[in-house]
Amino acid sequence: MKLTKFFMFLAALALFAACSKEPTQLNPGGYTGTNKDISNNKTAGETESSAAQNLTEVDRPQKIQEMVASRGNQDKAAPTLKFIEPTPGATVNSSTVKVKLELGGELMGYKPMKDPQTEMGNHIHVILDNQPYEAYYNLDQEFELRNVADGEHTLRVFPSRPWHESYKNQGAFQMVKFTVKNGGADVTKPATTNSNQMMSNANTATAPEGKAMENSTAGAVDTSKPLLTYSRPKGDYKGVDAEAIMIDFWLSNAKLVGDGGDYRVRYSVAGGEPKFIDKWQPIWLSGWTNGKHTIKLELVDKNSNLVENGGYNSTTREITVAK
Repeated sequence: MKLTKFFMFLAALALFAACSKEPTQLNPGGYTGTNKDISNNKTAGETESSAAQNLTEVDRPQKIQEMVASRGNQDKAAPTLKFIEPTPGATVNSSTVKVKLELGGELMGYKPMKDPQTEMGNHIHVILDNQPYEAYYNLDQEFELRNVADGEHTLRVFPSRPWHESYKNQGAFQMVKFTVKNGGADVTKPATTNSNQMMSNANTATAPEGKAMENSTAGAVDTSKPLLTYSRPKGDYKGVDAEAIMIDFWLSNAKLVGDGGDYRVRYSVAGGEPKFIDKWQPIWLSGWTNGKHTIKLELVDKNSNLVENGGYNSTTREITVAK
């Protein structure tokens, strides 16, 4: 009898130990490799409400409609760009790459410039490799890409409106490949001025506009294949500007299904349910919650398969919303 009670005691003890032990996670956090895809896993600063928010597509905001009305015929313009510097295939023996563009086409009053009071205006989106764009306002001066690493690079440019909506006419988009050789860039940090201050965008008479660039290279991109260029959203959105946020992009060598083509643009927010854009035009999304959000844009075929092109056709950016 005593022996039976002893074995029952041992069995109960073993059962208690098994229940109190934490279960082993076969795939904690959905992480299956050496690199996390931030579109499927929330970043440390991303709010829990980010993935659960209810985003809806809305009309162009009233503020933007009023800006369009005040610009006369500029929205009907068809601006074109041409690279003066760098030229296709050029080798640049400096970590500072000077960008010079020629503006042409049917301008109808369109001219890049920044209003000193509003800090807004027509501008050119300048994209090194697949980094976020930089805004170029004064085409009378060169734009400097500073601290560019050695290697092959791509440069993409296209005209934009004050609210960052791109012009999508033929000839507006241009792309070149060039190589930086023996430039001596410090790839561990952005460039600094002589006073040891970090460089930032500038538009003064003494210093050209420009930006210290992050470390990147061109990748195996083919300029003759379908190419998606991520443009917006980008950066911080505050107050009324956070009510409706625009998704915009440039599309090369491809047509979307809604325009009679074979491709779609797939987007997702914070790893949420993917949705599709079937016509090449911007969309506006409302319902954002405060905090950080990741936005992923991809070019896919009719069967929702990613169209590969050097990694450029799948791009993720992070924005911050503060209403």
